[in-house]
Amino acid sequence: MTFLRELLAVILGVFIAGGIMFLVFLAFVSASASSFGEEAAVVVKNNSILELNLENAIVDDYSVTDPFASFLGSSDSDVLEMHEIINAIENAKTDDNIKGISINTLFVNAGISQTQTIRNKLLEFKESGKFIVAYADVFTQKNYYLSSVADSIYMNPVGAGEFKGLSSEILYFKDFEDKYGVKMEIIRHGKYKSAVEPFLSNEMSDANREQISSFLNSIWSEMVTDIGESRNKSDEEINKIADDLLLRTPSLALENSMIDAQLYFDQYEDKLKTLADLDSTDKLNTVTINDYISSGKGRIKSSATDKIAVLYAQGNIMYGDGDHSYIGQGKMTEALRKVTKDKRVKAIVLRVNSPGGSALASDLIWRELELAKKEKPLVVSMGNLAASGGYYIACNADSIVAEPTTITGSIGVFGMIPNINKFADNIGINAEQVGTNKQSVGYSLFEPMSEDFRNVTEEGVKDVYSTFVNRVAQGRGMTPEEVDNIAQGRVWTGTEAFENGLVDKLGSLEDAIKMAAELAEIETYRTTNYPRFKVDFQDTFSPFSISAKTKEKLLKEELGIDNYNMYKNMKGYLDLKGIQARMPFLLEIK
Repeated sequence: MTFLRELLAVILGVFIAGGIMFLVFLAFVSASASSFGEEAAVVVKNNSILELNLENAIVDDYSVTDPFASFLGSSDSDVLEMHEIINAIENAKTDDNIKGISINTLFVNAGISQTQTIRNKLLEFKESGKFIVAYADVFTQKNYYLSSVADSIYMNPVGAGEFKGLSSEILYFKDFEDKYGVKMEIIRHGKYKSAVEPFLSNEMSDANREQISSFLNSIWSEMVTDIGESRNKSDEEINKIADDLLLRTPSLALENSMIDAQLYFDQYEDKLKTLADLDSTDKLNTVTINDYISSGKGRIKSSATDKIAVLYAQGNIMYGDGDHSYIGQGKMTEALRKVTKDKRVKAIVLRVNSPGGSALASDLIWRELELAKKEKPLVVSMGNLAASGGYYIACNADSIVAEPTTITGSIGVFGMIPNINKFADNIGINAEQVGTNKQSVGYSLFEPMSEDFRNVTEEGVKDVYSTFVNRVAQGRGMTPEEVDNIAQGRVWTGTEAFENGLVDKLGSLEDAIKMAAELAEIETYRTTNYPRFKVDFQDTFSPFSISAKTKEKLLKEELGIDNYNMYKNMKGYLDLKGIQARMPFLLEIK
């Protein structure tokens, strides 16, 4: 009896202690949230200068609700949303507290199209009569392209600059496969569908070299023209500066009028004070783009009841639900059905920033967009990438708007399966199969691909390609033959795609939203973003989630961001399942 009483007392004590700890935990969370909330209350002082630092990762949208993010110190403060940057610059035009903008960033962590969009918005900002100046110790090529919009550009006297033209490097693995017996079995359709070329050859094909050269020159032409207009130079002069590396030192950059002066940062701050009508002894008030967005300037306020829904499709397309890091048909379908039923939503804009992926998931999203288009106007806006599966989901819109430097098209498909038959033989592994029917065994990683399996897979690839071409033909008002002539996996820039009929207009997301409003015949409206992702308690505190976040952070620190991105891309190849409508290669433009 004594034992029973003591046991009950222990159990009761455990429950009481657990309850107390839970209450303390809630109180701590509440206090922390309050504390973080106070830190986030940014006040923009009078006579401030908006500082544009774009070293944080820039994404089109990051609609993730995580109530524990701030408490855990894991909020994505290192992520900037593209539409918030654009809105902030728009708000700064009429903000009496903002005197001008200072571009002061070591590099621009964004794609070329995103950078061009920000640059164009800064051009609009200059129309307000406010100043823009730029400074850097070291100018990277993309940073200089953005900074060239400024009224004046300054460089550290012992700094350096990179301005050399664009290039792209692709690794080839055929000899590696032959040497180690680990290979990829490839089935593709489209002579330009070179996503798998590195596994079939040790050198670049003429077709691949042709398309890479074409779109690199198209993008470079945009950059050269923009820089030339801002620096009052011809295209020939800008190209000579790139050819001869005449931005490599501050003195050469100044001599060739690519900068306006050599200054140390304290001297640059004196320039800012003068522009802000301050004395040299006055304190310079600056507000970072992050803080300015936190103050509420990352959104455009509107009391309009009519809405335009902007659906963000960013990342690889994979079969599944989807989250902020990849596009799945689950969340896209859920979002499309919701906005289609919402009577206040008058039009839909699909913002695509994707290299493509699963052909099946792409088609499921295409179908849902086709249904939505019957109810409301549908306009597509293309960002850095809208290639292959990214174009697949875009092709049936009422109108397609691309940035001039958008990488798009790539209408082609492939299948890729790993095979280690030779490697297994080399290390003494033999696999034996038993099945009930002729095709029951299917494909084995340890055996050469059979002709029957190859034939069936080729048939599937051709069927998907044919479906893809017909989807485009239907959406673009072309014949399948006309589409096939510009398809074959060929990659185009937005400018080239406009010329060959794959897009309707060159412009930004803002332009696409305005077009959607015109199609819906509305003048006043506000935008609402989808899909929306929620992180629940279990996701946040699960050992897997914490471990994955820790691993990602460690890999970034140890490998560096460039090598980490390469690791992610290679890992992504291993995750491919099913027939792929995907960007033709791992593309990094330097």
